[in-house]
Amino acid sequence: MLTKQIDVKEVQTRLQELLAQIALGEEWILTDGNKPIARLVPIASRVAGLHAGATWTSFDFDDPLADEFWMGSA
Repeated sequence: MLTKQIDVKEVQTRLQELLAQIALGEEWILTDGNKPIARLVPIASRVAGLHAGATWTSFDFDDPLADEFWMGSA
């Protein structure tokens, strides 16, 4: 993901342009002078639970690993 920076003083005049670029996958860091203060990212790339069912967790995901794993023979 490409990351760009913009000073907060410029955001209002360029908001429509920024939103179009964000929709294409670009990430913007808002700065106050040289100090980063916020990040604008595409919502689909950062929202947990947005794609329900896209992943799963095994019923035994938290079971201890076999000794063979720790001994390097697995």
